[in-house]
Amino acid sequence: MYEHKYKASDFPQELLNLFDRYVHGQIDRRGFLEGAGKFAVGGLTAAAIFDILRPKYVEAQQIAKDDKRLKTEYAQYQSPMGYGNMKGYLVRPADARGKLPGIIVVHENRGLNPHIEDVARRAALAGYVAFAPDALTPLGGYPGTDEKGVEMQQKLERPKIIEDFVAAAGYLKGRPECNGKIGAVGFCFGGGVVYRLAVRISDLAAGVPFYGDVPTAEEAARIKAPLLVNSAEMDDRINSGWPGLEPVLKANNVRYTRYVYPGTQHGFHNDTTPRYDKAAATLAWQRTVEFFNKNLKAS
Repeated sequence: MYEHKYKASDFPQELLNLFDRYVHGQIDRRGFLEGAGKFAVGGLTAAAIFDILRPKYVEAQQIAKDDKRLKTEYAQYQSPMGYGNMKGYLVRPADARGKLPGIIVVHENRGLNPHIEDVARRAALAGYVAFAPDALTPLGGYPGTDEKGVEMQQKLERPKIIEDFVAAAGYLKGRPECNGKIGAVGFCFGGGVVYRLAVRISDLAAGVPFYGDVPTAEEAARIKAPLLVNSAEMDDRINSGWPGLEPVLKANNVRYTRYVYPGTQHGFHNDTTPRYDKAAATLAWQRTVEFFNKNLKAS
């Protein structure tokens, strides 16, 4: 596995927060470089810091695209209430016998990049039919860079994006390889989408949001699916929503477990950047697979 030369702990929290703002489209590359200038010490320029913090997709890939244990394809589906003709990455075990449960894998705020495709392959190797839609399909799909992907996704209407993922869940349920029982996992923006899928899909069997923005109390009151919430400790922006959500989940008898991983940053599961925390990410993914096994595979 790729080992980053730098870790999040090598940088001041203020700088990491600045990069988080860049990642979420609140500032552009120039804004990040200007803000990072005061941290450019010890031979590191602002441009060098930017390059260190950017994702390294090829180096960090865990499961090869041509892994013989998997069958992969890009599949199209229809989203009449969203953006119409959509596309996603479909992965399932090559040696599957009979129908399997399905998992929707929801990307971050930049489209279906190589990291999320890698996560979909991991889900398939755990014994699932994994489907990772690309919200950027109406704009031509993931453009090859995250920076451009963020710009493109900001042009789309979030309500329609949610409809596209609701339609993707219906598509996955109807696939011949799927037994109709599905869960969802998502990261950052995708974590927020997982909450909304739990709101919208009454028979969603399990939802795993990683550091996603929480739904409103009115929305949350409609959640029926059990939830496993994976949170980063150093993520005030997202964590500030939890005190409002938890009482609603309790009041509606939603089964949920929340883990806050000590010392971690927003995005700690993404192994392509220095914000990755190997120990926390490994544990969170182990818990995720166990949660899906319990809710999707147990009779």
